[in-house]
Amino acid sequence: MNTHHLHTQHQRTFEGNRFVYPVLSRRSKGLSVGVNLNPDKICNFDCIYCQVDRRTESEVRFVESDRYFHELEEMLDLCASGEIFHTAKFAETPPHLRRVNDIAFSGDGEPTTYKNFDDLIERSAEIKRKHGLDDVKMVLITNATMFHRPHVQRGLEILDANQGEIWAKLDAGTAEYYRTIERTKIPFQRVLDNLLLAAKLRPIVIQSMFLKLLGESPNAEEIAAFCDRLNEITQGGGQIKLVQVYTVARKPAESIVTPLEDFEVDAIAQAVRDRTGLPAEVYYGSSDY
Repeated sequence: MNTHHLHTQHQRTFEGNRFVYPVLSRRSKGLSVGVNLNPDKICNFDCIYCQVDRRTESEVRFVESDRYFHELEEMLDLCASGEIFHTAKFAETPPHLRRVNDIAFSGDGEPTTYKNFDDLIERSAEIKRKHGLDDVKMVLITNATMFHRPHVQRGLEILDANQGEIWAKLDAGTAEYYRTIERTKIPFQRVLDNLLLAAKLRPIVIQSMFLKLLGESPNAEEIAAFCDRLNEITQGGGQIKLVQVYTVARKPAESIVTPLEDFEVDAIAQAVRDRTGLPAEVYYGSSDY
């Protein structure tokens, strides 16, 4: 899938907002209203490809819920009316992308670590309904590490009732490669267990970032192991509706990370299709990543 130049512009600010930011998303195929639940930049992963520079402190330390809800109200007003496409940033949006696809909970860290995650999801769903955007999805972009917690499970149930979709990270097939890419102390098995837990209750999307590290692409054994992990989820009763195979499109904080070539992304996606029978979409990098 080709990359429009606006796809590389995912700044977490818009017209002075702190928590709500619109982006033209290549995976959403339209406008995505982003929600940053981690303005403090704290995350339980330290992914080697992340574009967030965690070496500098953020000016905002926590989510001010009243301000967040106000920003979401204003943003959905702009989106529902179409006025968003008259702003300087989005005036060049191609006609086929002038649609609001989702509200995406993501940002500068893992959104499910937010202590009132379920309450915030519930209120956000109410605001979405108020603006007549029932068909707009609510997408959770997550590393799945907190799915076992009761208040997170409640938040996922609220998502299910409001056009929700879980995009869960799985960037590795082996624990060793997982530690290299995600740079976390959280066990790989917890992620795998939580993916299965969630996928047993609703179809999920798997989002998988593959990259070159010091010029080296993941080897064939790692890709085969990745496919094995997907098969374990489906064989365990989990539902995977789609696997997103993508590479670096925006410059990471770490200079040792670079995008895969297009043919390499295609090959991984084809391996997923051949070894798992699951549908896979590809998203290429860009020359100005």
